[in-house]
Amino acid sequence: MSNNGAVREGVPGDVLPDPIPAAMPMIGAEERAAVDRVLASGMLVQGREVAVFEQEFSALVDDRPCVAVNAGTSALHLGLLAAGVGPGDEVIVPSFTFAATANSVALTGATPVFADIEPDHFCLAPAAVEAAVTARTVGIMPVHLYGHPADLTALTRLADRYGLALFEDACQAHLARWAGRPVGAFGTFGAFSFYPTKNMTTGEGGMVVCADEDLARTVRLLRNQGMERRYENELVGFNARMTDVAAAIGRVQLARIEGWTKQRRANAAYLDAQLAGVAGLVTPRVAGDAEHVYHQYTVRLPDRDGVQARLAQAGVGTGVYYPIPNHRLRSFAEASGRDLDLPETERASREVISLPVHPGLSDRDLAQVVAEVTGAVSG
Repeated sequence: MSNNGAVREGVPGDVLPDPIPAAMPMIGAEERAAVDRVLASGMLVQGREVAVFEQEFSALVDDRPCVAVNAGTSALHLGLLAAGVGPGDEVIVPSFTFAATANSVALTGATPVFADIEPDHFCLAPAAVEAAVTARTVGIMPVHLYGHPADLTALTRLADRYGLALFEDACQAHLARWAGRPVGAFGTFGAFSFYPTKNMTTGEGGMVVCADEDLARTVRLLRNQGMERRYENELVGFNARMTDVAAAIGRVQLARIEGWTKQRRANAAYLDAQLAGVAGLVTPRVAGDAEHVYHQYTVRLPDRDGVQARLAQAGVGTGVYYPIPNHRLRSFAEASGRDLDLPETERASREVISLPVHPGLSDRDLAQVVAEVTGAVSG
């Protein structure tokens, strides 16, 4: 496909446009000023900025206690350890997600048990979860994939029925809600990521949202070598602290994420309307109880790989999340078995492609995405 004369903002019409990025961090002058402020203070790690960031983030998740850490994976790992998950235990997780979800379970010594997803929203299917419960199962860890909440009503009911804990991987779902409640505030803990391309960033970082102060205190110990007071180590812990530089960036981003989320939703609505009639393309579906935040705008296509190649040539960035299900990764071959039957997971891994939806897109960018996707699918 040609670029049809369309250009990126600020690029002369006779110059080829920069590619439209699939995702991009939104960093501006306020974030840079916040970093300078911290650097000038001399307090760089787990100081006042981290404490205030935790308090401010808590307001997004029903005022639950929050513990900032150095990465989203650390948030998952330390949350599981603080909840008592360990060797001999099983935690049910989706295979259709980034490997950090299953990695965090395996790093506790427990076994991730992979269950299939439902086809409309790419999240854990409650029926598949129930079929995977064994005597060793201690928890369910849904992923609110692409910013769409998992069915927390059904999964909470299952957890209660079988006496299991619910752990939320909300790393892609800042401000998403289910039945009016924020994700991350349903289970024993929720984990968020602040990786650069997430809906908000700290450069790198994570947050553990805890059901109570006892769990939060254990997470705080685990992130800081097992000590609350210096040199008085209470348990074996890690160095998983968040820096004040990261927290300062996060505080600025918190003030902007609501506006960015509105823009993501507006961009998604535009794409929905413009792509609805493209034959063979299935736009994202949203459950009745869900408030989607569109970390990714993920569509299904039978010729996914061909379309992605044509879009790359046309200068439209895309992403495939995720081409290899976790249960087929070498790292989990022994735990899961290669013959595990997860048909919806396998189908999604062949068909999904994520289109640009981030708030850095201009109206011209969105129109270009629609034009190129329409041409690529039909061509």
